[in-house]
Amino acid sequence: MSLRLRTHIEEIITLTDAEFDYILSHFELKKFRKHQFVVQEGNYVDQEYFVLEGLLKSTYLNDDGKEHILQFSMENWWVTDYQAFNNYEKATLNIDCIEDVSVLVLTDFNKSKLCSEMHKMEHFFRIKTNMGYVGLQQRILSFLKFDARSRYMHLIEKYPQLYQRVPKTLMASYLGVSRETLSRFSA
Repeated sequence: MSLRLRTHIEEIITLTDAEFDYILSHFELKKFRKHQFVVQEGNYVDQEYFVLEGLLKSTYLNDDGKEHILQFSMENWWVTDYQAFNNYEKATLNIDCIEDVSVLVLTDFNKSKLCSEMHKMEHFFRIKTNMGYVGLQQRILSFLKFDARSRYMHLIEKYPQLYQRVPKTLMASYLGVSRETLSRFSA
């Protein structure tokens, strides 16, 4: 399990065994069952999650009770309610498990500690944050620039494994189309 995290970090920085052991000591392994919440709206968030195994969805529930899927998170992805995590606020998102999930949990305190003690880790998290912003911008622009069929084609091209694991109803919601429209796209 820890090899997955090390490989992920070393895509950006290099580590000695001692450095990685120290980094790993700041994480806690947690397991969640399918349909279990990792983050729940209204609760304070002081943890960030690195997905080792499984699949999660981040959702926003509007005032009319309609669920909007912001993102899916699978192996080697980081997830939390970043607004709540960074601003010490209550969550506005729900993050729950589509499959059974294993994550490495990093508290805000431990993340700050690692970043202050190891410039390498501060660099790593800065790069990961920038990549997250780029991904979010691409998602927003896809809704502005492309029709639903184009968004669908892009998604299955970029993340074929995600498409195979996410129930079609959730995939349709993520793309902003009905289940019937999604069925027409995949026919």
